[in-house]
Amino acid sequence: MDTNTNNTINAGLLAYGMSGKVFHAPFLNAHSGFNLKAIVERSNKNAVNDYPDITSYNSVDELLNDDEIELVVVNTPNNLHYEHSKAALAKHKHILVEKPFTATTAQAKELFELADSVGKQIFFYQNRRWDSDFTSVKKVLESGKLGKLNEMHLRYDRYRNVIGPKAFKENPVEASGLLYDLGPHLLDQVISLFGKPLNFNKILGKNRVGTLVDDYFTIQLSYPDSVNVFVTSSMLVVDPQAAFVLHGVDGSFIKQRADIQEEQLLAGMKLTDEGYGIEAEGKDGLLTTIDAEGNKTEEIIKSEVGSYLPLFEAIYQSITNNKTYPVTREDVLAQLEIIES
Repeated sequence: MDTNTNNTINAGLLAYGMSGKVFHAPFLNAHSGFNLKAIVERSNKNAVNDYPDITSYNSVDELLNDDEIELVVVNTPNNLHYEHSKAALAKHKHILVEKPFTATTAQAKELFELADSVGKQIFFYQNRRWDSDFTSVKKVLESGKLGKLNEMHLRYDRYRNVIGPKAFKENPVEASGLLYDLGPHLLDQVISLFGKPLNFNKILGKNRVGTLVDDYFTIQLSYPDSVNVFVTSSMLVVDPQAAFVLHGVDGSFIKQRADIQEEQLLAGMKLTDEGYGIEAEGKDGLLTTIDAEGNKTEEIIKSEVGSYLPLFEAIYQSITNNKTYPVTREDVLAQLEIIES
């Protein structure tokens, strides 16, 4: 990484649950441009076992009052993102906010104005742009081998037929339900490729017994030149199908959801361990093209190694060298307009 270790950024996490432990702390610790200084742990003090020099605060306010912390990771429950982002900006901190950024575009715009008024930056944690499977999709699209794209399907499925224990996801509070949980991942991937759609159609469903929130959604997005994109997610898929299906005039590309980083990090794997970010065998994408004579050719597309470290490098470069962060405000507003509609 192109980092300047003389300009280290002190960072703090607002929670040390799964997201803090898996998606943030390992990367802030691994990147030489950051110093993971503090974490909020309201009850169990576990972070010290992983990071012996860490400061563990009892509350969000305590961490925000630490004048040495420059970047705050807002990884609290969805319905608290707006509140905690606003509080961090008021303390003149840069913020990295998990998805969904906020529940509404109005909240997002208010935070943008506040960030500008205090001269601090907002970064959006859309890590799925750096998944190994999605980078394969980008590689195929950029190769031009599909010809003019006609249709693209993205799926993110799970099987959980019971109501989960996380109240902020399962109760009808602000930013709850599957659309706010997995919708930001899928929509951000689409928007990163094609921008804001011309129009869209959305369907929500409630299929689990006793559910109070949506546990199914599908959204059709229309783009210029008759390009149609469909994003779908369900909590009741026993046999997940391909996560990415693309059809163009000259070919098709099929790819399973195969990024392994979350699974590896949950199992305790380190970023420096051999095999980190490498997809399991048999998960390669299949590109099938056809020539003018109607002859088909199949090509196995190997994925690059997955890593979320470039996301943190982009944050570092934006803060220290004023480089543009890949996920823009316009991207997030386009996403939220669809979700909250």
